[in-house]
Amino acid sequence: MTKKIRVGLVGYGKAGSAVASVLSADPRYELRWIARRSPAAEPQFHPGTEIPIISLNQSSFAELFEQYPVHALVDFSSAESLHAYGEEVRRRGIMLVSAISAYSQDELEYARSLGRDSRVLCSPNITLGINFLIAAAKLLRKIAPFADVEIVEQHFREKSEVSGTARRIAESLEVDGERITSLRLGGIVGHHEVIFGFPHQTVRLTHESIRREAFGTGIAFALEQLVKCDIGYYTYDDLLLRMMSAEMADKLAA
Repeated sequence: MTKKIRVGLVGYGKAGSAVASVLSADPRYELRWIARRSPAAEPQFHPGTEIPIISLNQSSFAELFEQYPVHALVDFSSAESLHAYGEEVRRRGIMLVSAISAYSQDELEYARSLGRDSRVLCSPNITLGINFLIAAAKLLRKIAPFADVEIVEQHFREKSEVSGTARRIAESLEVDGERITSLRLGGIVGHHEVIFGFPHQTVRLTHESIRREAFGTGIAFALEQLVKCDIGYYTYDDLLLRMMSAEMADKLAA
């Protein structure tokens, strides 16, 4: 039987809780602990499991990694957490999958530096579907650079900032951020649409996150692929292209 990948999770908001539910039910992984900044009455566990939820006010990452060793760390908290665990990740060679929506340039450079000693993946949107959408949009942009491009993102009413995923789409397609239209409506989990305007036709690429568990399945895929990679810094695109290249090589060899 294949050895399970032991995972620690940072962040226990709505997304983090959904990710915990997916990982705890996946036989490939052993979710060993969940760390959160807000204090909580002890002991506390993820519902239906014996996975402890640990307050970072009472325990450091060094203590967590020592008491509950893990192969991988998944971060769904905030950009500030990166420096709190970064050197421990580096020293121990722990895989890092970060789903933080927005890093500053300095934080991103620090994350890249961790890739010199471990496998690191950063993606502002960790769902498999949105990353496939980005790959498809980049291909269409290359085929038809003359097409008009607009990006629409919709999220729940409380989300104030422009979607990090929408900004990433704009950057990958080399279009101005002013081409992003943001809508805030009710409890929408996440909707991204890339619209290509051609003469006489329109192409729309759409991704809808129906439930936050989509983040969990995206994390599970990323971990499965990242463990096969060499030490280094990766994006979700890198993982998808790696799979596509392997598939093409198999086709050519057949």
